[in-house]
Amino acid sequence: MQYSIRSFVLRQGRISSAQQRACEMLLPQYGIPFQESALDLTRIFGRNAPKILEIGFGMGDSTAAIALQHPEQDYLGIEVHTPGVGSLLNQIEKLGLTNLRIIQYDAVKVLHHMLTTDSLDGIHIFFPDPWPKARHHKRRLIQAPLIACLCELLKTNGYIHIATDWEDYAQQILQILTQQSGLSNTATGYAPRPENRPLTKFEQRGIKLGHPVWDLIFRKSSAICPNTDQHGN
Repeated sequence: MQYSIRSFVLRQGRISSAQQRACEMLLPQYGIPFQESALDLTRIFGRNAPKILEIGFGMGDSTAAIALQHPEQDYLGIEVHTPGVGSLLNQIEKLGLTNLRIIQYDAVKVLHHMLTTDSLDGIHIFFPDPWPKARHHKRRLIQAPLIACLCELLKTNGYIHIATDWEDYAQQILQILTQQSGLSNTATGYAPRPENRPLTKFEQRGIKLGHPVWDLIFRKSSAICPNTDQHGN
């Protein structure tokens, strides 16, 4: 049975002319339309290489930097907001990245329909919306059903890396990841920020204001994650 969560609100944000141009000219080349059938990631990227998924890449600065640092890996980014999609498309063009593709759609539906069991080597979720008001916590993306689904999509020894600057959200995420069978913490509690996660401008401003960031990195052990039958694979 599939689960559903609406963890985002589509706002009519300002989109620059450069971002609009990128969506019109570059999305057909680097974007993957939503479909209700599984993707062949090897065919899409044209090679056998580790596949890393990022959910909610924002304006794409970290996504582009990581893809540039690791040309030996392929990256699939999911984002719903058009300005962010346009921003990352411009960076793909500027940096000449060939190992990055974008899906502009609801991530939960992409997970259900487009990705298959044991297909991913890593998953990044950096600074998901914290929905800080208590009455909105139910809209937070990181919940047990999502993590169970992601666990199925990971290969053995694949990792989930989540970062947040909200302490109560970090505590909630740590509890959910710890309780997920088949996942093992790579640290005692929270992990040091790995060098391959670039500091964003947003994060740098927060650090200057004394706002800490919590990184959580878990790996899929040889134990099999439970089959949640959530994405038809």
